[in-house]
Amino acid sequence: MKIALLGDVHANLPALLAVLEHARSQEVSALWNIGDFLGYGAFPNEVIHALRTAGAVSILGNYDVKVLIFPEKERKWRISKRAEKVLAFEWAYHNLSPENRLYLQTLPRQRRMQVAGWRILLTHASPDSDEEHLTPETPVDRLTQLAHLAATDIIVCGHSHRPFARWVENTLFINTGSVGRPDDGDPRASYAILHVEPQAVHVQHYRLEYDLASAVAGLRRQGLPEAFAQMILQGVDLDTILRESRKQSQ
Repeated sequence: MKIALLGDVHANLPALLAVLEHARSQEVSALWNIGDFLGYGAFPNEVIHALRTAGAVSILGNYDVKVLIFPEKERKWRISKRAEKVLAFEWAYHNLSPENRLYLQTLPRQRRMQVAGWRILLTHASPDSDEEHLTPETPVDRLTQLAHLAATDIIVCGHSHRPFARWVENTLFINTGSVGRPDDGDPRASYAILHVEPQAVHVQHYRLEYDLASAVAGLRRQGLPEAFAQMILQGVDLDTILRESRKQSQ
């Protein structure tokens, strides 16, 4: 069985469409989405519709949660967070359809699956937290702790936007990378395909070119900050973009 593992789409429809097309060409049997439908991109409703239409099994990401609770956190966040980050939450909240808001509210934070005898945990960030960044550099001791906590064979996660696959003891950690907002300096969309057989599993990551111009045009058409466009053009996070912008203005 071949399963497409994807996540951190962040409202980037052109990137998602490229991933879905590639996954279809690989004849996957299922699509599993580890959340963060929303954030910074210009197509929140279209992304949710595309994933639901494709039959994706999804969980909620930490960014999705923050968008849903934006009204109750707005005052606090305007004091504690960068203005650009508050704007991203605000725009996503107000541009999300009532139907899609209700849909997101039905999604769990984690799912436990079983395929060909393999126990698989889908979690957005780590089994311990929706905010923990698991990367290729995460110490093996920490991954061992998480493996014991999860008590499963395979852990599928995202959040850090840093794709990797690592065996720790008898647990396989797979970070899908980010479909719509990579942070590793490579702007191409990232996802993985998990090959599952009763006696073996294998994972392959893919990086895909997509219509960056359409993604950027959507942001500019909505009047969103140019920093959001530069994030996806350069494949880096917002803090990096803002830091470089300050250096250039000095």
